[in-house]
Amino acid sequence: MTRRGWLKVGLASWGWGMISCSHSLSQPGTLGSARVVVAGGGFGGLNAAKALKRLAPELQVTLVERQAVYSRCPGSNLVIAGIEPMDTLVHDFADSTQGMGIEVVRDSIVGVDSRTRRVKLQTGSSLPYDRLILSPGIDFRWNDIEGYGESASQAIPHAWKSGQQTQLLRDQIASMRPGGIVLITVPENPYRCPPGPYERASLIAYYLSRHNPKAKVIVLDAKTKFSKQAAFSQAWRQLYPGMIEWVSPELEGRIDHIDARNRVVHTEFNHHPADVLNVIPPQRAGDLARLAGVTDETGWCPVDPLTFESRLQAGIHVIGDACSAAPMPKSAFSAQSQARYCSAAIVALLSGQAPAYPRLINHCYSFVDPSRAISVTGVYGYETSTRSLTTLSSGETAPNGDWVKEGLYAHDWYDLIMEETFG
Repeated sequence: MTRRGWLKVGLASWGWGMISCSHSLSQPGTLGSARVVVAGGGFGGLNAAKALKRLAPELQVTLVERQAVYSRCPGSNLVIAGIEPMDTLVHDFADSTQGMGIEVVRDSIVGVDSRTRRVKLQTGSSLPYDRLILSPGIDFRWNDIEGYGESASQAIPHAWKSGQQTQLLRDQIASMRPGGIVLITVPENPYRCPPGPYERASLIAYYLSRHNPKAKVIVLDAKTKFSKQAAFSQAWRQLYPGMIEWVSPELEGRIDHIDARNRVVHTEFNHHPADVLNVIPPQRAGDLARLAGVTDETGWCPVDPLTFESRLQAGIHVIGDACSAAPMPKSAFSAQSQARYCSAAIVALLSGQAPAYPRLINHCYSFVDPSRAISVTGVYGYETSTRSLTTLSSGETAPNGDWVKEGLYAHDWYDLIMEETFG
């Protein structure tokens, strides 16, 4: 089997957990009157809506998304480094759902009544639901870093949501003075896409090595270790010697405050001036999750991963970056896997059956240059005693791995996950 064939099997089967036949869950007359509302049209919500209709075509599925098009984060580091054009990140929802019988409502949810099971829309109407799936993504803890906030991000981009922020950071790097410094600050876990900041550093270094070879990239981290660290570190030494410096909080302390006007990051024991400053803020679940009452004191959404139903609100399921599903990371592939399993569990519940125990997967590639990549994989099962996920197996690219072959796999992986979600 080819690598693309293996990936297709993985996307098609692991996301369904233990379910072998969708027809076994559908009992005539039990699903046709049921309503499922899905909020959010990204990797979680869109995959959930499509999976529900594939498993139970008679089910009434409504996807609520305020945007006409979706600008994705996966692949945005390639755009920031000038390797891919900006329009490759944009997808049309109409193309994604055409012919599937999914009702698409372009609106914002402004209220959720879990007692009557209705969502209120900004236009004044409301939608009833038997089950509600939330995939609200992330928002930022703007007050956690002194001197940096939403207004400051208009000049000092985070670029951790795709769109104008992606373009802003790309433009700043392209116009930076010769020999300048790009400084990236990285928050503590958890946050969206754990290896993303280090892929970003790699690809920015790739751009600089060709257009501004005396420039430097500094990664100021809030953590003492990071995802795929051994392979990233080896790639930096081999591909960009002396260009990327990773700074641990053990050396200089944590970030104390930011002087946004002068682009200086002050730590407990030092300070770092930058020509281009990329601040990735601490994160939390998207605002819709708080509105629905499914966040706890951590800012994330506790769920029972047997069904991804909220531990705080019955009938509401939370998937993707917003949910607390450790040790599963927050990634697009995780969101897709959770969406498919959650949808299967909901069809089972609406059919009066017990959901199957999940087998979930995360598989993630990070580019270190346009043709080389490294990867990490985790497979997760359900621990009944704690009602939580547990890691069944995991692995990542070795420092001496075949990065070129992994790069070929990575391009296939990107194409396939986009095709499965937006095609």
